[in-house]
Amino acid sequence: MKVSRITLHLQLLGLLLAVNGFLHCQAWPVRYTFVVENTPYKRLCTTKNILTVNGQFPGPTLYVHKGDTIIVDVFNKGNRNITIHWHGVAQPRYPWSDGPDYITQCPIQPGAKFTQKIIFSKEEGTLWWHAHSEWDRATVHGPIIIYPNKKKNYPFSKPHAEIPIIFGEWWKVDIGNLYTQTLQAGGEPNTSDAYLINGQPGDLYPCSKSEMCKVMVDYGKTYLLRLINSGLQEILFFAIANHKVTVVGTDASYTKPFTTDYVTISPGQTIDLLLHANQRPNHYYMAATVYGGGAGPYDNTTTALLQYTNRGYTPSSTPLFPDLPAHNDTNASVHFSGSLRSLADKNHPIDVPLKITTPLFYTVSINTFQCPNNSCSGPNGTRLAASVNNISFVNPSIDILQAYYYHVNGVFGTRFPDFPPLLFNFTAQYFPLYLQTPKRGTEVQVLEYNATVELVFQGTNLVAGDDHPMHLHGYSFYVVGLGLGNFDKDKDPLKYNLVDPPLQNTIAVPVNGWATIRFKADNPGVWFMHCHLDKHMSWGMDTTFIVKNGKGPKAQILPPPPDMPPC
Repeated sequence: MKVSRITLHLQLLGLLLAVNGFLHCQAWPVRYTFVVENTPYKRLCTTKNILTVNGQFPGPTLYVHKGDTIIVDVFNKGNRNITIHWHGVAQPRYPWSDGPDYITQCPIQPGAKFTQKIIFSKEEGTLWWHAHSEWDRATVHGPIIIYPNKKKNYPFSKPHAEIPIIFGEWWKVDIGNLYTQTLQAGGEPNTSDAYLINGQPGDLYPCSKSEMCKVMVDYGKTYLLRLINSGLQEILFFAIANHKVTVVGTDASYTKPFTTDYVTISPGQTIDLLLHANQRPNHYYMAATVYGGGAGPYDNTTTALLQYTNRGYTPSSTPLFPDLPAHNDTNASVHFSGSLRSLADKNHPIDVPLKITTPLFYTVSINTFQCPNNSCSGPNGTRLAASVNNISFVNPSIDILQAYYYHVNGVFGTRFPDFPPLLFNFTAQYFPLYLQTPKRGTEVQVLEYNATVELVFQGTNLVAGDDHPMHLHGYSFYVVGLGLGNFDKDKDPLKYNLVDPPLQNTIAVPVNGWATIRFKADNPGVWFMHCHLDKHMSWGMDTTFIVKNGKGPKAQILPPPPDMPPC
């Protein structure tokens, strides 16, 4: 049958319009370039080279909407291996870009490049990205701002402006040398020389006043403060003189608003606050100081300045300083964390697992290994270690994800215990020495697809009790319980919050206390779980979850990218 010239032209026109419409409507991923490089920065009167992304400290901010996918080309022009992790991003079925070295990838070597695909799904609010190799996240980190879908709004009145508040730590020495020397000596790392707000120590430190962070506000307006604790080793208390703040989100999940005089924020955690500029126009200190549980004392405090822009007033000679809890006020820390509640409304529903198929109980402990001739810097000449269920994690020589995906034997074991090998009074004052020495191993916890998991973290007083901000990659979880002392399996579950528990990716297990989380294992892959105090992670307070594939193509790990870094 012949086709007329007019009909052919119409068919071609229709095809062009269809293609043009597809190209116009197709949401191509936004592409970012991250260049990791050494950059000179001056702090505390001296200059040193630090690793940065694109020469910035803190690093560049990523702006996305809920459900977006972006591409980040990471070029390593630094002098040592690096990885980048997208903290709190679930990365559904795609652990290949998650970032922890020797867990989901081998490091990006100097001179090499790795293209990472970042898949946002349910997250909405504030997250962050950071290096996940050695202690390089001290300077390699930056915010991720996840806005609602373009047709949605915040569940609170739109603020006048949004302001990131990034807490950090600064050492005068090179952070790579500090990491190496700490592991070689076997003791505690030197505490940081300064704490930072948006990269600046504040005017309580030498050579720091002129560059301190200043937040400018107009009287009568409301501001959204996006708090991120990027610090390596310390949980912080934060407050603003004469101002209360309203908590509206944590870890990219909205919370029921509650007003407070102070905030407790762990390394890895993010908290969204509304600040109402409703005080007499003046300048006020914003300050953060260490919460150290039973440790300390701590003298260092970082400051920024909240400055009203209104004309016609003369600021006081010295800014007012906020009241902060004492450095060892565990009750204050637990009270704040226990006040978080999910928003749990019709537009932000929650789905807390109620029928548990996989109960787990993990002890998190500080331990020691004996050294020849008591030659290490830990207690009584020992080497400090850390463990989960008495196993101190050892990184393999190739990453666990590739070994699992390609069925490489001998890289990891699958016998991570569901419960600690010994039951005892975990928070007692004194212990027999044999309890202080853990086993070394690369064991993983295997979960069935769609398993409903309840995991109780129990802090112990072995060697020294401490708070442990535990972070799980690939998932957010509901924190259904939190308390001090030994977990009571008969009494404490009766007090669980199963109605509106907060949805988080990092939870601080209180010193000599416990926390219970729940989640559904519906994200197949290999996912790291660890303490976000980097010294504890380096000592072995880590494990890894392997979540098996489910049935059907939408329950399978996606294939790897072609440019995975070699081992």
